[in-house]
Amino acid sequence: MPDYFHGYTVVGLVAVVGVLFVAFAFLAGRLLRPSVPTPEKLMVYECGVDPVGEGWAHTQVRYYIYAFLYVIFAVDAVFLFPWATVFAADGFGAATLVEMFVFLGFLSVGLLYAWRKGVLTWT
Repeated sequence: MPDYFHGYTVVGLVAVVGVLFVAFAFLAGRLLRPSVPTPEKLMVYECGVDPVGEGWAHTQVRYYIYAFLYVIFAVDAVFLFPWATVFAADGFGAATLVEMFVFLGFLSVGLLYAWRKGVLTWT
């Protein structure tokens, strides 16, 4: 029975050491940093410019479409590389080929949507 819990003991010990390490780093940072609050230091920082007006800002909807396009291409790349390795294995050829065409169909619908919205034009 003690050999069974040995693995859990090692994992628990590593977790405790990790938590203590992070706690020590935060404590050392708090003790070593200078603390001289001034009105300039307590002011909100906006990329080097003094903030003006309210904190609410409107965002263009087109940026969400750019993010949507990025997700389409990122997921495509993440899925294509493992698919290429499995496709070469014995017994997986037909099934993975059908799965890839279904996946590429979904991507095509997303690209068609972006094209219809005018995102793919450089004007």
